[in-house]
Amino acid sequence: MKAKNLKKKKASAQNTQKGKKRYSVENDPFFDDDNDLKRRKRFGDDEDIESSDDSEDIYGSDDEGVDRNEGKEEEEEETAAEKRKRLAEAFLHSVRESKRKEEEEREIGDEYDREEREAMRDSLVANILQQEQMEESGRVRRAIASRIQKPAEGFRLLVKHRQSVTAVTLSEDDLKGFSSSKDGTIVSWDVDSGKTEKYAWPTDEALKSHGAKEPQGRATKHSKHVLALAVSSDGRYLASGGLDRHVHLWDIRTRQHIKAFPGHKGPVSCLTFRLGSSELFSGSFDRSIKIWNVEDRAYVNTLFGHQSEVLTIDSLRKERVLTVGRDRTMHLWKKMLKWCSLLEREELGIEERNGALSNGHMENGTLNPQSHSSSALSWVSALTVCRNSDLAASGAGNGSVRLWTIESESKGIRPLFELPVDGFINSLIFSKSGQFLVAGVGQEPRLGRWGRIADVRNGVVVHPLKLS
Repeated sequence: MKAKNLKKKKASAQNTQKGKKRYSVENDPFFDDDNDLKRRKRFGDDEDIESSDDSEDIYGSDDEGVDRNEGKEEEEEETAAEKRKRLAEAFLHSVRESKRKEEEEREIGDEYDREEREAMRDSLVANILQQEQMEESGRVRRAIASRIQKPAEGFRLLVKHRQSVTAVTLSEDDLKGFSSSKDGTIVSWDVDSGKTEKYAWPTDEALKSHGAKEPQGRATKHSKHVLALAVSSDGRYLASGGLDRHVHLWDIRTRQHIKAFPGHKGPVSCLTFRLGSSELFSGSFDRSIKIWNVEDRAYVNTLFGHQSEVLTIDSLRKERVLTVGRDRTMHLWKKMLKWCSLLEREELGIEERNGALSNGHMENGTLNPQSHSSSALSWVSALTVCRNSDLAASGAGNGSVRLWTIESESKGIRPLFELPVDGFINSLIFSKSGQFLVAGVGQEPRLGRWGRIADVRNGVVVHPLKLS
């Protein structure tokens, strides 16, 4: 046993001596060149070993579970207030850039430093904005009549109608127009190209579901004879009125009928929207003016004061509306109350004679039977004024549309130019910029059939106006 233990001790001693032996780098097979060649042959000379930098794929990123598109969607979403602010800032930037370019062209010297020039530019921008705001509110009248050059071309036919056109109107941006005729046709059209889109009347059942009442008097069905059109300033609604004693509301985007407002006891002869609001005013042969809210689809109020049919109506941004009736009066309504009345010297069925506006052949509101065919052609059937300007236009059936200058000092008018056109001028409207005039032409007058010009095309005509 002792001999065996001695052998084990010797063997363990030898092993410990071998374990204490040190190896140099030169003897390490890892650094051997032959082994390096073998490894390259095994893995390839150009092979790269990918690192484990993509630790997010293994352990998950800190943003795991968060929708990365959520931030983008929040950035893309924009409220109406932010959009208005962005558009206003863009407009201010464009005005400032234009003024800066003007200053560069004028080569302003070094007498002003940079800050003073920027202050001057800002003051000019403020003056421009203030001027536009005053013109929009009607406090300042634009001088356009003196800038109109003598027309070198005539009216151009833009839209055709089967029967006489009774009303024309334009959208707030002057890009789209609307017209109606005696056969009930309502058409929207592009001002530049003349491309048309027709509005389709709903069935009688649909009209009843939209609020229409049963036909009154001898009528057995709703008449589609349209006498008046109006467009809201936001471009969303079109209002129409006619012989069926209803005010009809249409969606301009879909061209669908959405509401019928009953209440008038006579034909609806005129319509207008108050600028920047949802208020709609309607005048009727029942001598009343009614107020509607198109957003709420509701009736608001009725104004009384005329002793005869209401013929025309107009309104701007303030809570005021101007009406003219066959009772020879013009009423200005303020805050739903009659503010003042202006008595006309002559009947409002007027004609053009000797370059001025004078009375037509009417006596006590009735037509002279012996002058139906002759004098009816000279009665002024349409009047319009370019908004917040000194330019006006009148039309009759005597073969021309006459432009007028409204004088501020004498408060009178004087003739400017005559624009030839055949047919009865039943409706007129200027573009907001005063660069063109639109007329609704028909073979017959708007409110009757006491005259007829058979060789005239029913339709909408446009005349460009060049400003100096």
